[in-house]
Amino acid sequence: MKNKFIKPLVFSLVFGGLLTFSSCKDYLDVENPSTLSQDAIFASLSYTTSALTGVYNQLPGDNGYGSRISTLFPNAADDFRISGDHNPTTRTGIAHFGASAGNTELNLPFLQLYAGVERANICIKNIPQSNLYKNGSASEQAAMRKMLGEALTLRAQFYHELIRNWGDVPAQFEPSSEVPDLYLPKTDQDEIYDKLLADLKMASDLVPWRSESGDPASRISKGAVKALRARIALARGGYALRRSSGKVERRSNYQEFYQIARDECKQIIQSGQHGLNPSFENVFKSLHGANRQDPTNELIWEVGAYGGNARTDTKLGYANGLRIDAANTTYGQANGLIEAVPTYFYAFDSIADSRRDVTLAYFSVNATNNKLLTTPLLMREGKFRKYWTTIAGTNQTLGINWPIIRYADVLLMFAEAENELNGPTGEAISALEAVRKRAFIDELETRMGSIPTNKDSFFKAIVNERYLEFGGEGIRKYDLIRWNLLGTKIQEVRNAMRAMREGTGRFANIPATVYYKPSPLLGRTVGTRDEVANFDLFGGAINKVMYQPATVTTAPAGYTAVAWRTAITEEHVTGANRKFASQYIPNKSELFPIFEGILSANYRLTQDFGH
Repeated sequence: MKNKFIKPLVFSLVFGGLLTFSSCKDYLDVENPSTLSQDAIFASLSYTTSALTGVYNQLPGDNGYGSRISTLFPNAADDFRISGDHNPTTRTGIAHFGASAGNTELNLPFLQLYAGVERANICIKNIPQSNLYKNGSASEQAAMRKMLGEALTLRAQFYHELIRNWGDVPAQFEPSSEVPDLYLPKTDQDEIYDKLLADLKMASDLVPWRSESGDPASRISKGAVKALRARIALARGGYALRRSSGKVERRSNYQEFYQIARDECKQIIQSGQHGLNPSFENVFKSLHGANRQDPTNELIWEVGAYGGNARTDTKLGYANGLRIDAANTTYGQANGLIEAVPTYFYAFDSIADSRRDVTLAYFSVNATNNKLLTTPLLMREGKFRKYWTTIAGTNQTLGINWPIIRYADVLLMFAEAENELNGPTGEAISALEAVRKRAFIDELETRMGSIPTNKDSFFKAIVNERYLEFGGEGIRKYDLIRWNLLGTKIQEVRNAMRAMREGTGRFANIPATVYYKPSPLLGRTVGTRDEVANFDLFGGAINKVMYQPATVTTAPAGYTAVAWRTAITEEHVTGANRKFASQYIPNKSELFPIFEGILSANYRLTQDFGH
């Protein structure tokens, strides 16, 4: 790794451009052609804001939360996965827990996260040294403090993403121009997390609540700082694959970190700044451009998408989400490649859970704007839909934001931490119940069920509620790892896939074949309940047809047959490269290998866990 720097800040950073990386080996190396000095940049509120914008700009894009980090890295859990058979050198290797060190999907996201760290380091170093921070007017000092808190929070998010995907990683908390030797070894993740938790404690005192700043959800508020601190505390107190032992373990002092999570979440709850959106569906419609319907600010922090390009926008709704035929001229193609695990459909209450038909898109849209029923193997994420935007044609960048943290997560993190520390207290039960009530809003008395009142059963209820609440939001895989449940859930899915294929156990009444007629897509102004009710299925509504055997064995006149239970083949159950998580190996597959080009550039880095 080269070690040549000059002091002035990269000029393109000030205007939100990219730091220059001359090759993959230089992931902490900054080429600096600017003549604008750091002193001049951080002497100006406008320039400092632009520098901070440059840090935010490392969140979206194809190699950030616009595609790979949001849709490829997390989707290997019991909710969604990347479609296709295992190939270690492609994205399907990620879905099957068998990505090789030569898998190029692992390269550029790693680099972009470190670019975000470097940009944040520059702001964190220089803002407190600036004259505006020390001697400016009260409003100038407040603005500079706020931006320092945002930079600290962004750096914490970048490192959190690095750790949960790669484990121990090189940790640098100064600008590269201040570091004499950039051949950094790995730092233990606990040490990094402890630093981030301290940084976020500081940041929470620097950043105001959203009501005080008036900022949108794409800008960090005090609620975002505290929610991220809670999430990182649960990761720090959870299970992780450790280099020291080569095993998934958690530390003996884990409850200290559950206490941090509990306290931070309770402060957010008590603040009244955020609440559950009355409509689960509108949470996600609010991510789709101008159709904002989040009056309670459930979306605490989201990645802003803009610009219509692969660097600052996202491909959400195109690369993932409901599929639309390429010949469709009304909406344009959506090529969603993230598929639902077939058994996930049946994890939801068959009648009353309003989350199922928002989370799961079991129809595609053809060239003439008709809904076509998919097989259970081809269901897609329903929280991201191109037709919910106002962008049509061949566009792949749709301006859809990515949700990093929402209030439902705060409630469930609080319930989990409170239960771990004190058992299922009334406060913990109320937090879980609030999320469940929103899901069962029309059937509270008859379908919602009761909340468990003992610690173990309550924890299992939390595991299940998070499964149903956050499907497709990039959370589930990391939850399972920190709970040490990944292997258990993989085996449960494999068993359920066999039972569904064979029509046994709880899948005994699932239809082998379903018959439907194409029906018009009602579009963006209609809710999913009405959209699904408008689907012409032989035998009645979806809540009946998908839960009982078909009454006919051939397609009635005008109807098309779709394999349902029988779409699952023996290859999907036992295939060496096709079964669920086919390459999973405990105490290895929980983390990615480091891309070989990055590894070869730093002699102090090691490839661990048999990768």
